[in-house]
Amino acid sequence: MKIIFMGTPDFALPSLKRLFDSRHNIAAVVTTPDKERGRGQKVTFTPVKEFALSNNIPVLQPEKLKDENFIISLKEFNADLFVIVAFRILPREVFTIPAKGSFNLHGSLLPKFRGAAPIQWALIRGEKETGLTTFALAEKVDTGNIYYQEKIEIDDGDNFGTLHDRMSELGAEVVLKTVEMVESGNFSLMEQDGSKASPAPKITKEIQEIGWNRPAIEIHNLIRGLSPYPGAFFYHNEKLIKVYTSRLSEVKLNPGEIKQTKTDLYIGCSEGTLQILELQQEGKKRMHTEEFLRGYIF
Repeated sequence: MKIIFMGTPDFALPSLKRLFDSRHNIAAVVTTPDKERGRGQKVTFTPVKEFALSNNIPVLQPEKLKDENFIISLKEFNADLFVIVAFRILPREVFTIPAKGSFNLHGSLLPKFRGAAPIQWALIRGEKETGLTTFALAEKVDTGNIYYQEKIEIDDGDNFGTLHDRMSELGAEVVLKTVEMVESGNFSLMEQDGSKASPAPKITKEIQEIGWNRPAIEIHNLIRGLSPYPGAFFYHNEKLIKVYTSRLSEVKLNPGEIKQTKTDLYIGCSEGTLQILELQQEGKKRMHTEEFLRGYIF
């Protein structure tokens, strides 16, 4: 089949590569516009664009998805199917173009964790499993009928980084399987049960900030869900300190109380205590606790 692939970050790359290596034809990719980053304001490309350019795949980078010229360009490719992985919200004018429709890969077992950050929220909520879903695009975000789902276990040692990487690789297989289903016509769409839906909103500074008046297990899961990016944090002596790794401890402390030794750091919560294993003071590098404590006194 002739496919147009839409995506932006690293999460989308395994799916794009898997389709590119298959017998299907990637007619073009659509990704977000280039950005200027860093002190030198150097222009950087998205991971999807870099792969496309290195493999001579045409690239479209619309500022506005309803732009008439962009829509005309899409139609001229005469693609059979649009595949979307970690991209923007598409208007009806776009996702209804191909004859076989458009489907999206989402990082949860829909209708659970609808929204921008499903992998993070599965960890923050302490889930033991999550998964990937491909679904037909609809007007309302993440509500379309489901093509296919694949479960994945969440290990106790997983954080956002490790789970993200495993899911992106599994997602590539889910995407290819869905493309094959669409091509064969041998599928039946499953309607989502909206009564079982839960939100996975964008991660904000308010969500990132640790409140020590919460149970230790909740804070531990927050840290896992935001590590290594964007990071859970707390303030100490007006300094922002990010926490990347923690574990539950039997040490008895009051909420917010800190116990420091030469090598270890413990902070009390409303229920239980956390041992902090990796952290970073604003403006400095990430360190294991023993190294961090050589230059910082709580």
